[in-house]
Amino acid sequence: MNFSLGCLWQPCRDGARLLKVYGDTPCPVVPGQIEGLPVIEIGPYCFAEKEPQAGQFSLPDGMSKDALHCICGNFVEEITLPDSVTVLDSAAFYNCRSLRRLELGPKCESLGSDMFTNCRSLACLSLRCSPASPSGLKKLIGSISADISVEFIENRQTQARLFFPEYFEYLDENTPAHIFNHSIEGEGYRYRQCFDGAVFHAAEYDAVFAQACVGEPAEKLCRIALERLRYPYALSEDAKEAYLSYLRSHTDTLVSPYINTRDLDALRFISRLDVLDHAARAAAAEACGRVGFGAGAALFLSSGTAKRAAKQYSFDDL
Repeated sequence: MNFSLGCLWQPCRDGARLLKVYGDTPCPVVPGQIEGLPVIEIGPYCFAEKEPQAGQFSLPDGMSKDALHCICGNFVEEITLPDSVTVLDSAAFYNCRSLRRLELGPKCESLGSDMFTNCRSLACLSLRCSPASPSGLKKLIGSISADISVEFIENRQTQARLFFPEYFEYLDENTPAHIFNHSIEGEGYRYRQCFDGAVFHAAEYDAVFAQACVGEPAEKLCRIALERLRYPYALSEDAKEAYLSYLRSHTDTLVSPYINTRDLDALRFISRLDVLDHAARAAAAEACGRVGFGAGAALFLSSGTAKRAAKQYSFDDL
């Protein structure tokens, strides 16, 4: 049991079903066991602001339920689930509008409906496994049509990071015939199909980029390219050059988001890539200066100086 959390739960097949979590943190780490039973399911509306089902209450030693806050709704910002979880029931994270990140193991493959409805801040799914391992990722991102980043973490090290852009589905009615035509807009749907069974397929993901360049905005394409270059899991030389070529022609779009978020690590990586010429570095330094980001400006100014070729002298100069 996590020492700071209380849990409302029910027995279920092979373990425990979590119904509510209580504590004082917006970033709960759900325990792997409750009363000796592995946590198998995250129950319906578990993190939603909704009255819980009847269940058993387990508390840390020396704590009372009255002293703990229900971790749900807009209070929740990050959730870490144990590897034992295999089931996410319907609406488990319903209306968690401040939820930014969900971390879980690779075994979660049974998903309910409307799990992430109104999770408007959700930006990252983090899986504790190798990108070469089977996981429930395809089903998870299939339930999210908005922009979402995915990272694979193994031994606390990021092995791969991917960006899946949003897509939209439409049903258009042919009124006289009462026939509905299903249409999909956006390459995000195609990106979400890049799996071989339950295993992520990097080559298929990279192959979508050429088509995505036709309709996706430059900011999203830069993000796709940069994440693949930054964490080049199974990245072919052809795909690498395609990403680099795109970034060289969109340098303003590339650096702007990371300057706005003061992401110095990302800017350091961009600076090391062979994509920014002297003019682009000067423009990036100026953009950092306009927003008061001195560390970013210093990075591009110093790297630009380092890139200049040293003057060659001859005896005629003496």
